[in-house]
Amino acid sequence: MKPPYIFDSSSMHVLRNYYPDQFPTFWKRFGDGIAAGHIRSVREVMNELETLQKGMWIWDWVKANKEIFAMPTDEETTFVGTIFSVPHFQTLVGLVQTLKGRPVADPFVIASAKCNAGCVVTEESNKANAAKIPNVCDHFKIPCTNVQGFMEQNGWTF
Repeated sequence: MKPPYIFDSSSMHVLRNYYPDQFPTFWKRFGDGIAAGHIRSVREVMNELETLQKGMWIWDWVKANKEIFAMPTDEETTFVGTIFSVPHFQTLVGLVQTLKGRPVADPFVIASAKCNAGCVVTEESNKANAAKIPNVCDHFKIPCTNVQGFMEQNGWTF
């Protein structure tokens, strides 16, 4: 496993379909990756999930694994500023998120991967002229994949 993989909210949404009783081997490997420091996320992902996941089993898992949802370091916070110095990428924060004060994880996920020589795991796809995670990652030369790619890169089959 190549460390670290930084999981975005969209990929955590995919994981909610991997019920622990049906996919115990997946969750064992995922847990081992967390314990080894190869799988991480950021606090803002946990905050996003809290607003969307209450009442779902994955929210209980998130609360039990809070340690992977790290606060941004000073270096990461500085890099978030670098992302937003590109005017086009300022739209990572949507109008509704701004007006309603909703959490925004994308720039923190990207910054964590950049500052920790990591790989972003997101279900967003590269879209021409958009401010999507893969576009920002391409701009800053940060590796980016999705859950399927994560499993392929690590040779996971079930």
